[in-house]
Amino acid sequence: MIHFLTIGTLLGLSAGLAPGPLLTLVIAETLQHDIKAGVKVALAPFITDLPIIMLTLFILAKLSHFHNILGLIALTGGFVLLFMGCESIRTQGVDLNLKEAKPKSLTKGILVNALSPHPYLFWISVGAPTMTKAMNQSAIAALAFICSFYVLLVGSKIMLALLVGKSKNFLVGNMYIYTMRFLGLALFGLALVLFRDGLKLLGVI
Repeated sequence: MIHFLTIGTLLGLSAGLAPGPLLTLVIAETLQHDIKAGVKVALAPFITDLPIIMLTLFILAKLSHFHNILGLIALTGGFVLLFMGCESIRTQGVDLNLKEAKPKSLTKGILVNALSPHPYLFWISVGAPTMTKAMNQSAIAALAFICSFYVLLVGSKIMLALLVGKSKNFLVGNMYIYTMRFLGLALFGLALVLFRDGLKLLGVI
């Protein structure tokens, strides 16, 4: 259980703090309106991601006997995590030039998250395979993974809304940058695990 709790925590933090469309909306709403507006946008994954999770778990269940396909999915997940890790290490902060941003609402936040390819790519290549492994171990392990992932994913965005509401310089400060670099290195480690799993499923090792 601790293993999947740790994975969920690292993935949730990395996804929650990484620059992207949803984080930009959180920042824009916080700066243009108030912290409460930013928090509302941060809650969007709770609403949008359940259908994505169910769909990807259903697909993987249908492919459970096709080891070669699962191996390729695991390798794809490894490359996704490598990309996320590189982006985290290279980040120099979040662009706060939001003069052109139009007012957004929770509804628009939901639409941005639902229409973005990132949640689908993450869940089919990383999230769902990890969730499947956790479910094979125990229901508690699966619960530990999913809860830690979403608590940290949404919680980190809420935390950023609070910090930006008090000081927008936080997102270009050393603490944020060094945190992202640390998480990037952790993602490299998780990528190696997925590469190993993928090669095992393909019968290479």
